[in-house]
Amino acid sequence: MDNSSAKKLWGDFLDKHPEFATEKTPEVGYFGDNEKDANLLAELTVNDIKKATSHSLLGLQLRGEILPKIGDFFVVTDWDGNAKCLVRTTSVKMLPYFSIHEEHARLEGEGDKSLAYWKKVHWDYYTRELAEFNRRPLESMIVVFERFQKVF
Repeated sequence: MDNSSAKKLWGDFLDKHPEFATEKTPEVGYFGDNEKDANLLAELTVNDIKKATSHSLLGLQLRGEILPKIGDFFVVTDWDGNAKCLVRTTSVKMLPYFSIHEEHARLEGEGDKSLAYWKKVHWDYYTRELAEFNRRPLESMIVVFERFQKVF
């Protein structure tokens, strides 16, 4: 973990919760792909409004990233890398994009929390994400829906 604010947040968490001292060092990062979204999504997470995120399975695979798993810790930062909070994965489900429903949108906590809003902003995000690899999103693509709980 190269990020000093993330190291401090993780250390402060471990001081209060030594039972997690043997856990692997958490990943560190932000949600979204631009400054405005990253900062907003970090604040939504800090305020316990955002309780989930959705990855495209194809995007994870093309970047060589591993799937999230229950129990993973993640330090949420703003765009500039300032640690904002620590979350822990509570559920991971893989489902086709076309089967995302209102509850998923509500848990992500973005915009007006509607499915229509979720579909628009995520389709746009997946389009940008996959364009790097000369791919495009499909209604049938698999979405990795990750629920988490803010723990610190």
